[in-house]
Amino acid sequence: MTEQTPIVIVGTGLSGYSLVREFRKLDKETPVIMVTADDGVSYSKPMLSTGFTKDKDADGLAQANPEAMAEQLGVDIRPWSTVTGIDTDAHELKLGDQSIRYAKLVLAWGADVIRLSLDGNAQDRVHSINDLMDYRAFRKALAEGKRVAIMGAGLIGCEFANDLRNGGYEVDVIAPDPSLMPSLLPEAAAGAVQAELERLGVRFHLGTVVERVEHQGSGVGLTLGNGEQLQADLVVSAVGLRPRTELAREAGIRSGRGIQVNRALETSAPDVFALGDCAEVDGRVLLYVLPLMACARALAKTLAGTRTEVSYGTMPVMVKTPCCPTAVCPPPMDAEGEWQVEQDGADVKALFRSPDGDTLGFAVTGRFALEKQTLAKEVPPIHRD
Repeated sequence: MTEQTPIVIVGTGLSGYSLVREFRKLDKETPVIMVTADDGVSYSKPMLSTGFTKDKDADGLAQANPEAMAEQLGVDIRPWSTVTGIDTDAHELKLGDQSIRYAKLVLAWGADVIRLSLDGNAQDRVHSINDLMDYRAFRKALAEGKRVAIMGAGLIGCEFANDLRNGGYEVDVIAPDPSLMPSLLPEAAAGAVQAELERLGVRFHLGTVVERVEHQGSGVGLTLGNGEQLQADLVVSAVGLRPRTELAREAGIRSGRGIQVNRALETSAPDVFALGDCAEVDGRVLLYVLPLMACARALAKTLAGTRTEVSYGTMPVMVKTPCCPTAVCPPPMDAEGEWQVEQDGADVKALFRSPDGDTLGFAVTGRFALEKQTLAKEVPPIHRD
């Protein structure tokens, strides 16, 4: 009897493990090999910005080691394995001088952090936190330190600022935009979050950037574009993510901002799929949990033999800033309309209304955040079929 060619999944993050969990509900027999460049430990990436609030270090945020996951899911997990190429004609995944033949290949290898080019000699004190191993290195480096500078005031920068303050650290946030989370929040909601973070003790330096990071005693000195000088023990770079597409492009797989897939998560190469942070699904790159889980459920059905297209509903984004609970459902990029704002201090309800009066998006903070589920029912789903 010939051995069945396996499904191969590259990546053991939230996308990879979620997909396998869903697939094993439908098919317990087909062999699955999971390949990852890291240690393969299961953890929830969104929880990395809650460690101090939850009083958990990197080990506390880990959920299971790869041996336990392999047994639980009935799969073969290969940690510390770096993919070097994909031969889509031969249906082979290249790992240096080794190769694995696949029946179906799923790319769930995530996104890379965007790294800024900074002057100065203290690049080693600038940390990007993109996975549990990064977080472990950050916590170890922070050790006895008490001052953290964060580059970036997007969702991740704001979440880490809140979490570090909850841990008792001094926090400075530096960002080029005049308001927080400019791609997500209207001005009133952004102002509410900023006010509550400032009340917590976070210091903001907006409308400028870090230009130089120099060793200074046991810490670092930062020079900002506006001439301001700051001191810190560590710097966290939270300036965004870029989907990993290089190996896909080299294999001739069509890529744009991410690896381009249709709603069935099919790439331009036969029997190759992509989901999670590396994927551009039907023209959208959505680096959040709800779309990821929707994709995992749909792709599991496809891999089990029933081709299924993902259908994105209304997908609010929760911002983990406990000092100012926040939920946002951004309106479509090309939507016509304007924000209508109701505000009482840090409690903001902003509704994006079309000229016809339809609610196309919302942002809620403080006590209004409790209305997120009700408001989500008013907003049209991303996919309307």
